[in-house]
Amino acid sequence: MEHQRTLIHTSLIPIRWGDMDAMGHVNNTVYFRYMEQNRIEWFEALGYGVSVGQVESPVIINASCTFLIPFTYPGTVECRMYSGHAGRSSLATYHEMRLPGDERVFAEGAAKIVWMNPATGKSIALPEKILQAVG
Repeated sequence: MEHQRTLIHTSLIPIRWGDMDAMGHVNNTVYFRYMEQNRIEWFEALGYGVSVGQVESPVIINASCTFLIPFTYPGTVECRMYSGHAGRSSLATYHEMRLPGDERVFAEGAAKIVWMNPATGKSIALPEKILQAVG
């Protein structure tokens, strides 16, 4: 069943020369870094820093990316993050990557976030602040 997606965060990320590979475009692994940066900025905007020793934290249990149009240097990636279905301890997220001002989707990805207690390695309920942010 498809759930409604809600735009929750947008990041502008510079494409670095070192992001490119021998084929002359951004390497496929770097797209996962763009999505990661987008998620981290969203967590930080909500007051959830990411550091060692936290009592609770998000982890990614799966991630995917579909590459549609290659990015090249120089440029800036506009990475849009959308929320999907929120469960007890997990949240489906989706990403669209574009060039600013260009509505074509260059890549799209997804990641499932699980909230956990790092000391026990067990999932815990999503914080109320996260649930409120995703509506």
